[in-house]
Amino acid sequence: MIDTFRRGSRRMTFLVLAAGAGFFSMLQSLITPALPTIQHDLHTTPNTVTWVLTAYLLSASIFTPILGRVGDMVGKERMLVVSLAALALGCLLAAVAPSVGVLIAARVVQGIGGAVFPLSFGIIRDEFPAARVSSAVASISAVVAVGGGLGVVLAGPIVATLGYRWLFWIPLVVVGLTALAAHRFVPRSPVRTPGRINWASAVLLSGWLVALLLPVSKGTAWGWGSGRVIGLLMLAVVLVTGWLAVEARAANPLIDLRMMRLPAVWTTNLVALLYGASMFAVYAFLPQFAQIPASAGYGFGASITQAGLLMLPMLVGMFVAGLLAGRLESRFSAKAQLSTGAVFNVAAAAMLTVAHDTRWQVGLAGGLVGLGIGLAFASMANLIVANVPARQTGAATGMNANIRTIGGAIGAALASTVITANPQPSGLPREAGFTAGFLLLTGISLAAALAALAVPSGRRARRTGPAVRAVPGAPAAPGVPAVAPDGGGGGGRVRGAEPTGELAPVGAR
Repeated sequence: MIDTFRRGSRRMTFLVLAAGAGFFSMLQSLITPALPTIQHDLHTTPNTVTWVLTAYLLSASIFTPILGRVGDMVGKERMLVVSLAALALGCLLAAVAPSVGVLIAARVVQGIGGAVFPLSFGIIRDEFPAARVSSAVASISAVVAVGGGLGVVLAGPIVATLGYRWLFWIPLVVVGLTALAAHRFVPRSPVRTPGRINWASAVLLSGWLVALLLPVSKGTAWGWGSGRVIGLLMLAVVLVTGWLAVEARAANPLIDLRMMRLPAVWTTNLVALLYGASMFAVYAFLPQFAQIPASAGYGFGASITQAGLLMLPMLVGMFVAGLLAGRLESRFSAKAQLSTGAVFNVAAAAMLTVAHDTRWQVGLAGGLVGLGIGLAFASMANLIVANVPARQTGAATGMNANIRTIGGAIGAALASTVITANPQPSGLPREAGFTAGFLLLTGISLAAALAALAVPSGRRARRTGPAVRAVPGAPAAPGVPAVAPDGGGGGGRVRGAEPTGELAPVGAR
């Protein structure tokens, strides 16, 4: 027990990473069910209150890859503390926000916390023995997935009993304590990449992400044929072209495009795009379906709390699959897990298309979605971590998370367009709209399953260079990195140096 509460303890490090990643993920979905309440209490309009979600999305999309790269350079533990502190500050501002404008600004600050994802994966790779990296990454991925679903479940009871501001007060306390724990217990990064931030690349990356995600998120409200949507999408094309050109010529790129072209990386990112599209749409519209009053001819007339409880099978599936994923990888490869998860998602979406008349049908489909998300999150993270050099872990996993977010924005927008295309006279969507939406998700999920089959199945390469056997605490030979005492008891780890292409895939070089 004493060993747990000291710097370098793997157990404490994992708990800190899990708390930070879980609560950031929770804050992504915790607000969605409370938007009508926030709109009423802050005396704003439906269009304005949606910026509470959009601002968070845009901010996280910008800061996740940039701070992941900065963490690779200056120290992942430092940027982890910065990200958690920003998340806590954003929660404080949101909890006391007197107007919707201040609340939107607070959500921008919260979005900085998105960097906890790539930083957590990088810290795990630095601090855990190779044999435990897969299970630790899978477990953090499970926490991330469950956190997103848990937000939908908890929002109703919190708002009903305490008020919507407690959606921020509660995370403030936990995230604040987590930031202090990260400063106190997470060890300094042994793997760093000296260099400078390519600010031109950072500005262009931020610009094309905003220009893409803003019209995708607001397209239904603005009109897909409107000048704002078309103009921003054209601007996104121009900016991404400029970004690619700057990155290709940069001596110190923000995102190494050679790394992004590795077969295992680009195929996994493609799956992340498609998987994100189906996953976020389910998060957004399954609770909405449950809340449709029975007088509309379908739906269950559920309250926010009841709709959240209907998502519990999904949470259980996520948690169980995520925890098992890392432990099964020696017999059940990351590619096999990713493909299986995608198949679960196809089955769930197909089931919702033809059978959504009773709660148990929706609950069963949700459980299948949860199993799929748990396996997919864990396997995607492990595939990225295993196939890029340690010095690029933060940037690579940050871009994977970003691509999943982009997919989520596209999927939610497409599903919203389909579901609301032909509403009833009352303004509610027709059942046929939801059926068409579920059919769309089936197609996207099937595309994700096919993309998963394209992921290379090669196993990790052994570390290059001669093996070095050393004793913890002993003086290092010239040119040989020192071996630090193990943080969790037993064994030792080589710290401070990294073989070129460490853990790169066979044949990738």
